Amino acid sequence: MTPQSIPVHSPAVPAHETFTDAKAAVDRLEELYTIATTYLCDQFRRALHKGPDGHRIRAFYPEIRITTTSFAQVDSRLSFGHVAEPGVHAATITRPDLFRHYLEQQIALLLSNHKVGVMVGVSSTPIPVHFAVAARTDMTVPQDGAADFTLRDIFDVPDLSTTNDDIVNGTAGPDENGVGHLAPFTAQRVDYSLARLSHYTATDPEHFQNHVLFTNYQFYVTEFEAYARAMLADEKSGYTSFVSTGNVEISDAETPIAPVDKQPQMPTYHLKRADGSGITLVNIGVGPSNAKTATDHIAVLRPHAWIMVGHCAGLRNSQSLGDFVLAHAYLREDHVLDDDLPVWVPIPALAEVQTSLEEAVANVTKLSGYELKRVMRTGTVATIDNRNWELREHTGPVQRLSQSRAIALDMESATIAANGYRFRVPYGTLLCVSDKPLHGELKLPGMASDFYKTQVARHLLIGIRAMERLREMPLERLHSRKLRSFDETAFL
Repeated sequence: MTPQSIPVHSPAVPAHETFTDAKAAVDRLEELYTIATTYLCDQFRRALHKGPDGHRIRAFYPEIRITTTSFAQVDSRLSFGHVAEPGVHAATITRPDLFRHYLEQQIALLLSNHKVGVMVGVSSTPIPVHFAVAARTDMTVPQDGAADFTLRDIFDVPDLSTTNDDIVNGTAGPDENGVGHLAPFTAQRVDYSLARLSHYTATDPEHFQNHVLFTNYQFYVTEFEAYARAMLADEKSGYTSFVSTGNVEISDAETPIAPVDKQPQMPTYHLKRADGSGITLVNIGVGPSNAKTATDHIAVLRPHAWIMVGHCAGLRNSQSLGDFVLAHAYLREDHVLDDDLPVWVPIPALAEVQTSLEEAVANVTKLSGYELKRVMRTGTVATIDNRNWELREHTGPVQRLSQSRAIALDMESATIAANGYRFRVPYGTLLCVSDKPLHGELKLPGMASDFYKTQVARHLLIGIRAMERLREMPLERLHSRKLRSFDETAFL
């Protein structure tokens, strides 16, 4: 008997049902997901202990779909919450427990804007057993060949045909039945990133907050923990706990955190609020590859904004070490996104993020108006993929930097901004000048030490203040129409 011909066993599930209440719809999504993953885990545990019983085991992701027969009459200022044209649109869903608030919000907008119900039931997309057991601390999927049976003969495994960025890249049309896409990611793509996030950051996806700061230096982590402890000591701050690497969570300012034996590739820390509107700090390290990896996976959590607060090389002689650079444009020479987002695609500055950052600089430095120009420049930031670019022949790179009017250079900012644009996540960049290689001021040990002592705390505080301003902004205003095309998914 071939693997294709063996009987398939699946769990019994409720029939498809139409809902006109967002909470009830998400309740059903969670019920279906729980039935499916519990069944897969139980059957997988049984197969490991007793061997396969001659059946193929399969369970499916839940799905939500909406069918419309006319164009929605919606507020033209709203860039999401409605399908682009009449027809059938659907999305597979994973971890509805984790995405409950997001799902309820997006479904409620659909119900309000289209005046029709949404249908919830099982999809035709199988759940890979790897993702079903990912959240179970007592279970792991053995590597190929370690079990007494061939895993893919009995269970479904990850499938790259449904684990890709075709939807957000704008290359995925309707499926073979003419069904359009309701969400920017498939369930398998989300599951893939949730697993990767735990691996790279050593913190669970549940801890991530809606406002994400990226940095490229460990010094910011120390300051972030100090700020978090100050907030936990303040009962009026609204922050409830601080999570460190390894999912160590504290809720009071005095609890010590033991250092971990081995740091993950991208140490991540979370200053949490009960509604998820706190701040996450990710130390992505150096380089555009890390920046792309982090944002590729954090994007599935649908954060409300992410901002880069790192160090850069100042390119103007009039700049001083410690000056701030607010990116209004990007020269993309990082190359890691060229296949997904061609370099001819402009990455616009988002007014809501830009004004929040500028106001935060003014608030922290106590400078305003024309005086603010003493410590902050706005302009083009160049991002390059060669850390030691200064050692190469200068004519070509320097000419491009001059023609682009770049005022700063780093290795992550354009990648983060471009991926924010690609994934429809509001983005921004505020850098701090740590060296001026074109003008003889290299980042040497003594200079760096003094610079870090005086500037890191202030720079990080500016990023936090900007996020706090963005948190107060209505979601429909923050998610600018500049981020969305003329043919978009209804879900953010």
